[in-house]
Amino acid sequence: METQIKDIVEQAEKKLPLGNGTMYSRREGIQSLSVSPLQDYIPIVGEEKIEKLEKLAHKLRGVKILEVNSTGTGGGVAEMLYSQVPFLNALGLEDEWKVMRGTEPFFRVTKTIHNLLQGKKGILTLDMTRTYYNTLKENADLYSKDFRDYEPDIVIVHDPQPLGLARYLKKKGQKWLWRFHIDVDVETLEANPALWEFITFWANFYDAAIFSGVHYVVDCWPLQKYIIPPFIDPLSNKNKELTQNEITPVLEKYEIDQNIPILAQIGRFDPWKGIDLTIHAYRIARNEEKCQLIIAGNMATDDPEGEIVFTQICEKTKDDPDIHIIKLSNDREVNALEVNALQRAARVILQPSIKEGFGLVITEAMWKRKPVITREVGAIPIQVTSGETGFFVTSAKKAARKIIYLLRNPKEAELVGEKAHEYVRQHFLMPDRVADYLRIANYFVRGKLDTDSIISYHPWFKISKRKG
Repeated sequence: METQIKDIVEQAEKKLPLGNGTMYSRREGIQSLSVSPLQDYIPIVGEEKIEKLEKLAHKLRGVKILEVNSTGTGGGVAEMLYSQVPFLNALGLEDEWKVMRGTEPFFRVTKTIHNLLQGKKGILTLDMTRTYYNTLKENADLYSKDFRDYEPDIVIVHDPQPLGLARYLKKKGQKWLWRFHIDVDVETLEANPALWEFITFWANFYDAAIFSGVHYVVDCWPLQKYIIPPFIDPLSNKNKELTQNEITPVLEKYEIDQNIPILAQIGRFDPWKGIDLTIHAYRIARNEEKCQLIIAGNMATDDPEGEIVFTQICEKTKDDPDIHIIKLSNDREVNALEVNALQRAARVILQPSIKEGFGLVITEAMWKRKPVITREVGAIPIQVTSGETGFFVTSAKKAARKIIYLLRNPKEAELVGEKAHEYVRQHFLMPDRVADYLRIANYFVRGKLDTDSIISYHPWFKISKRKG
């Protein structure tokens, strides 16, 4: 019987999310995600930080947390949850993960909302809001069946797609937090009153909002606000150290010549990612330095623009054998190892995004000691100090000059990479930022705000430093 149950669970995990949206649930026996043992993080972040983390987790034993987002495949939110959810469970907490269900029309609407929030011109129509409303209600009806037997203490909802769930599902005593990962500013919202009213209506059902940086904080939303930057798991398959014997098969799979210096841009195929600038910069640089370009990414299930952008890029580069456009596997483990290998094989990483909520692909590249060429937009300046931990450019020509400089000066590229790695180690690793989540959870559940809680950023100011 135990063998049969195990087989049923294993088959179910291959088809995640389940029909009720579950990606991970200890309660339901769905535990397909895992992280390295806690002690393995000690050499990276230090024993003192791990001890503090364990003490925070101990205070919250018995607390139930639920994470909700819009996709289990692709994108930075899913990337963090792959590690964060099992990590919290390993700390003794009960953290579940659900993915909302949506049709293509719904995700076209939510991508429009995403684009509008990032400043793209347009309007939110009545038909769009109706599609959003109907899909949220359908998901709420689905989740409510599960909530009859399961009542989380804290629900963390990521980004606008599932934002409306609080209105239908929030119960007395529960705390609902909205984690906002998008590059947004108050001026954009004020310039689009319909969008402002739409987001504010749903946000009013929450107890707090969590932003990636202080410059994203929307002051006039009537709820508590916290700042927690995104993070990477340094021991995940996407970020762990790889040997050359692990990197080479990936390059051979995609017919990439290891003897030619590699430039790479890796991430979603998205119009905000500045892929055209990367291609233009490469074409200028190769006139003076021999090099090749990799543009690789996969498709997020909640982003209907991905296939369109991928097709456009393939058409623009079809006559250049030294530009490799790679659609990576949606298999999470295969994808993670291939991204890791491609980033480690590259001499220079480009990510010249036009808008960027944070840019975890930049964090990943910095952790791998790679010099990153990017734009000074969104929360990227939280990570990159130009000339120190990476480089800012404003045009393809300037990006090309920086590429040529880095290819001709490998020692300088190595120095910048080392500084970038250390900066990520200090600020953007999972154990530190999960501790921030637990401090907020402790406040909402126990009524105590830890003195290490972050209330501002860049530089960070902690409550303990503001006393007196």
